[in-house]
Amino acid sequence: MSLILVIEQVLNGLQSGVMLFLMAAGLTLIFGVMGLINLAHGSLYMIGAFAAAAVAGATGSFLLGLAAALAASAAAGALIEASVLRRLYGRDHLDQVLATFALILIFSEGTRWLFGSFPLYLDIPDWLSGPVLLPGGIHYPLYRLAIIGVGLLVAFGLFALISRTRIGIRIRAGEADREMIGALGVNISVLYTLVFALGAALAGLAGALIGAIQSVQVGMGEPVMILAFVVIVIGGIGSIRGALVGALLVGLTDTLGRIFLPMLFGLFMEPTAATTTGSALASMSIYILMAAVLLVKPTGLYGSAG
Repeated sequence: MSLILVIEQVLNGLQSGVMLFLMAAGLTLIFGVMGLINLAHGSLYMIGAFAAAAVAGATGSFLLGLAAALAASAAAGALIEASVLRRLYGRDHLDQVLATFALILIFSEGTRWLFGSFPLYLDIPDWLSGPVLLPGGIHYPLYRLAIIGVGLLVAFGLFALISRTRIGIRIRAGEADREMIGALGVNISVLYTLVFALGAALAGLAGALIGAIQSVQVGMGEPVMILAFVVIVIGGIGSIRGALVGALLVGLTDTLGRIFLPMLFGLFMEPTAATTTGSALASMSIYILMAAVLLVKPTGLYGSAG
């Protein structure tokens, strides 16, 4: 096993982790502040990917595609919050699950009606294509490094927003006691719409960025949603720091497990059996990690007991 292979897979794990963070950050904000279980968050990821692919394909500009992804997903998030989800805040979580599951079906069929059933493709721009030479003679795709950089910048921006700004104070206060900040004159409806639009925009950005690596297709958000829920359970509901740490742990565990566990079992098993056993254990590894964290800290790494 070469050091170069290990470093490359660690970078792949970081890239996967920051993408999961963009998904999980919005999801944990929405659940932490509003108490809302939003299964349709993956649909906003899909909307961002389709908007980016459509606009970039029409204009030839990747940056315009990213802007379209942010705008489309934020607008879709604000629309469904104001028209559907606002009526569910005081309802049972089962009602929220059923309503947001219905939104998944609506968004999926609506997207299929607009774009068809065939996948779209989003090209990496020329100025981000090709490999870059890292210390140690490692050649790594520039675009994947750019994704890591964007994800970390967004993380620091969110930390600053939540901890240093007036809107961040209101978001944290709304998470702690929404009735009190309403009594102090804060417009709860506007605050909730802003939080939901922010979370939707982050999901749309993740979808647009990953759309240049994978194909853009209907239903692409559902598998990511499962991982995003694992991330916020590990990190702690409502915690941005927990979402970042949890996402990086999940990304690294999943990526490194899929590469190195079959190699490990290959040391003392037949190649076919080693591949099968290692792949199966790698698929379970993030859930084993989640169970281990919950055994030690039932509220997650940075979750509050309240």
